[in-house]
Amino acid sequence: MFGITTGYFFLPHNNMDDYFKDANKFKHLPWEDHMGMTVTSGSVKLKKDSQNLIGISIGGGAPYCPCLYVVQIFDNTPAAKEGTLAAGDEIVGVNGNSVKGRTKVEVAKMIQSVKSEVTINYNKLHADPKQGKSLDIVLKKVKHRVVETMNSGTADALGLSRAILCNDGLVKKLKEMEKIANMYKLLVRHTRALLKTFFDLSQAHRDFGDVFAGIGVREPQPRASEAFTKFGEAHREIERYAISMLKTAKPIISDLNTYLDKAVPDTRLTIKKYLDAKFEYLSYCLKVKEMDDEEYSYAALQEPLYRVETGNYEYRLILRCRQEARSRFAKMRSDVLVKLELLDNKHVQDIVFQLQRLVNGMAKYHNECHAILKDAIVFPIEVDLSRSTFTYDTSNEFNDNEDEEELEEEEEAKEEGDVFSGDLISTD
Repeated sequence: MFGITTGYFFLPHNNMDDYFKDANKFKHLPWEDHMGMTVTSGSVKLKKDSQNLIGISIGGGAPYCPCLYVVQIFDNTPAAKEGTLAAGDEIVGVNGNSVKGRTKVEVAKMIQSVKSEVTINYNKLHADPKQGKSLDIVLKKVKHRVVETMNSGTADALGLSRAILCNDGLVKKLKEMEKIANMYKLLVRHTRALLKTFFDLSQAHRDFGDVFAGIGVREPQPRASEAFTKFGEAHREIERYAISMLKTAKPIISDLNTYLDKAVPDTRLTIKKYLDAKFEYLSYCLKVKEMDDEEYSYAALQEPLYRVETGNYEYRLILRCRQEARSRFAKMRSDVLVKLELLDNKHVQDIVFQLQRLVNGMAKYHNECHAILKDAIVFPIEVDLSRSTFTYDTSNEFNDNEDEEELEEEEEAKEEGDVFSGDLISTD
């Protein structure tokens, strides 16, 4: 007994010449349409789980498709952990027994009948995922992007179905992150305005200090000079305290801007990539459903479907693309969840730290100002206006060359007794 393997069909015959002499058999033999893809044979041993399952779903088989193939590999199952089988691979045998001409239900029972460990003989499908990314997939991605922005009522009114993964929690978290970013922008704006106000105030203190120090230098009375000088130096010291506080608080703006300019845009880009992966996965899911519906409709009419009769390579290619798109989607979702969690923790810790730094800096500034002003209580200051720089020249000497007009006025004033005689004025 000897046979010929042609693609998916095992043709038993004692003599090849006798077989090919039968023209009718040869004419009705359905040939495979590989669509440029290749296959390689192999086998894999899978240990079953506690529920006697290996974690795959099977499609194809008699009476419409000449081959059986893996439709899906379920997560955290023996087949997924082993990693050899993939969606689209053909199943050609179970424990060395051929499955040609069997239905998918019969093959599932063959696998279930084997206990503990089962050997799956397969033909590995080598396909280029780019070949499955057709214009139809691109248009479906666009559709999902449009539907994503709609509410359920609008989508239903337009006759657009909403996928189960639309409006997921990550997109809502992105909106929450945008609100936090707006809060940071306002915080940066107010902090910058506050620091500018403190800087202007420090310059006013410096000017006050210069004025009072100048008065103290020119004041001829020692006690008044000392008082004005001390009061002016206190204002200069306040200006130095303000500059020190500004140096402490200024990095707050830089740190908040780092969150706004780096962390938020990076997370936004990651979520954008995640959404792209999600829409691509949804597009392949929709494509698979459409092809399933097409196959069911032809089966209901009992009419042949070319792609199914020739090995269903196109469908298996979409299954492979869907599996890879799902893997990318799951990985991106995991990355986004981790990044959002880290960003949220950083936001809470960072905002607390920055506010504490700002409050501590301002508290230190006010305490130092209070202490130095408390030590610089110099009022009341007694000023002798008859000997003050406010009324006399700093030289305290009359000019011998005064013009006659001033001398006459002074003589007349003496005669009338209107000259001040050293009155002391006390000012609070």
